[in-house]
Amino acid sequence: MVTTRLPSAGFSITIRVSVTADASAIGRLTTCVGESGAIVTALDVVDSDPVGVTVDLTCDTADSSHADQVVKALEALPGVNVRKVSDRTFLLHLGGKIEVSSKVALRNRDELSRAYTPGVARVCMAIAENPGDARRLTIKRNTVAVVSDGSAVLGLGNIGPYAAMPVMEGKAALFKRFGGVDAWPVVLDTQDTDEIVAIVRAIAPAYGGINLEDIAAPRCFEIEERLRELLDIPVFHDDQHGTAICVLAALTNALRVVGKEISQVRVVVSGAGAAGTAIMKLLLRQGVGDIIAYDRPGALHRGLPDLTPSWQWLAENTNKTQYAGDLKGAVRGADVFIGVSAPNLLTGDDIATMADRSIVFALANPDPEVDPRAAREHAAVVATGRSDQPNQINNVLAFPGVFRGMLDAHAEEFTEEMALAAARAIADVVGEDKINPTVIVPSVFDARVAPAVAAAVRAAAEGKPVPPPPPAAEPVSLDTAPPAVL
Repeated sequence: MVTTRLPSAGFSITIRVSVTADASAIGRLTTCVGESGAIVTALDVVDSDPVGVTVDLTCDTADSSHADQVVKALEALPGVNVRKVSDRTFLLHLGGKIEVSSKVALRNRDELSRAYTPGVARVCMAIAENPGDARRLTIKRNTVAVVSDGSAVLGLGNIGPYAAMPVMEGKAALFKRFGGVDAWPVVLDTQDTDEIVAIVRAIAPAYGGINLEDIAAPRCFEIEERLRELLDIPVFHDDQHGTAICVLAALTNALRVVGKEISQVRVVVSGAGAAGTAIMKLLLRQGVGDIIAYDRPGALHRGLPDLTPSWQWLAENTNKTQYAGDLKGAVRGADVFIGVSAPNLLTGDDIATMADRSIVFALANPDPEVDPRAAREHAAVVATGRSDQPNQINNVLAFPGVFRGMLDAHAEEFTEEMALAAARAIADVVGEDKINPTVIVPSVFDARVAPAVAAAVRAAAEGKPVPPPPPAAEPVSLDTAPPAVL
């Protein structure tokens, strides 16, 4: 049975198989996997004798049910014994993905006396006399809390703090890998706004910044606003501001491709939750021509009753023509569609009704608002949130560099000026001479991105001119790329 879904490394499995030793044995195995719709990525001989061979066959599948189909197909082959199946994604997560390591060796009594008692007391008293020294003399200088209640995990919903941990661990690993920032998951077994605010306020002394993650709207707005008022360190909700920065960066280059000015375009945004609201606010700050916000009540306009405060704000500050129809009607004649909502809301025929040289960002994951292949038949530029499509809009382009810059500047808050500077930096890393319809954002593995964003954010925090992006270099792989310069 051949699957219609695309295999990916996210569903990679290793199958240990024993098979009779003949000239075509290995060929039968790989042919079977290929005919089942999977992709063989490695084959390693584990053991052999005169009558048989044991191999580890690694392949990418489309999902868990597809992996089961591949295993059953192998089991049906004559002379084949499937001994063990390992899910490589689960293996990667065994014991968690991050750890704490000491920066000091503690090799002898002398070093112990300076790192801990009695020498540490002098440092403690220095901080007691001047609490600001904590940024210089403790981990606060370079540490971020990744805070979540697990109420709105991307693509999974309200799964709670325990199940959210793997995502927060991954976030912390990305902070370290791309920004050189030490980050730690702080998952909270409460979804009460007052409790979350109180807990984060209480733990804040240990951190140089707070990254709110996967907290459901509209509570996330109040939590962020209250923490910003209470704390003297930056509070950044990545689902809002990280997404908005990356979308503005991508749109900047997409508009360069199609030759349109942001002040002249009409944008339709499907999804007025945390991400959509932040995107629209940043686009308005950048001077967009007009926006129509669309969500469950329909197109947000002044005549709608019983709107939440955030939706009421959007109704009053967008939709100049007070359009009140459906989403398909909203995109008719629009220059840009941005989706941060739900899958399969539009068709290629709907995209065909947009303005000439239209732009489509269908960012719902894993299934976008419109099939990107159908959208590309009519739109000039198409982007998604998927890694298997060109123009992936991924928050990892923003948050490591944003926090790197804020920590380096000892910033006390995150501002719109920093967001705009970060978006320009990401867009400019591509370079106007390099952009085209399939390249409007840099690769997440481009080693120039985080340093460029960090420099731009630090300059914005310090009120200095934003430096130009670093020159292009040969692509650097994930395994060999150096950490961001601190």
